[in-house]
This record gives sequence, C-alpha cells and structure tokens, in this order.
Amino acid sequence: MKRERLEIIRDILLIIRDYKSIKRTPLLRKSNLSSQRFSEYFKELLEKELIGEATDSKGKKKVSLTEKGSRYLEKYRTIVSFIDEFEL
Repeated sequence: MKRERLEIIRDILLIIRDYKSIKRTPLLRKSNLSSQRFSEYFKELLEKELIGEATDSKGKKKVSLTEKGSRYLEKYRTIVSFIDEFEL
C-alpha cells in the first residue's frame, strides 16, 4: 500500500520523536524512502521548521523534532481520529 505525502511526513516525524535525536543516515533507512525522495522531504521539513538540525558535542549532525513538528503530530492524530470516528 502506497503511503500518502502526509503519512510520510508523519512517519519521519515519529521516527525523530521516538529517537529524540537521530543522525540523518539512520533516519533515511528507517523512513523506508529512496535517498532522492528522502532528501526532498527532509529539505521541506527543515524549511517549514518541523525539524531542526544541530551539531552534537562530538561534531556529528543530529536531527530533532521542533515544537512545530510536535504540533503537526498532535493535529494529525486529531484528524485521523475524526476520520475514524465518522468512518470516512
């Protein structure tokens, strides 16, 4: 079953939330996307400030969820609940 755009965004954000902070390559693997598609989504999420990228104490770049990204996940859950409740 093919995932829709909003589901892919949700999946990426959930992975980041679950790990709190994750390197880009493991995130790519766990997202189950081609590297080209992942790059497109990653760039969009950064631009829309749903995720942030920072360098840790060892000099490694890590990705984390922003407050805006957390709100996206909350709103997504609300929408899915609404759809399920009304069996749409």
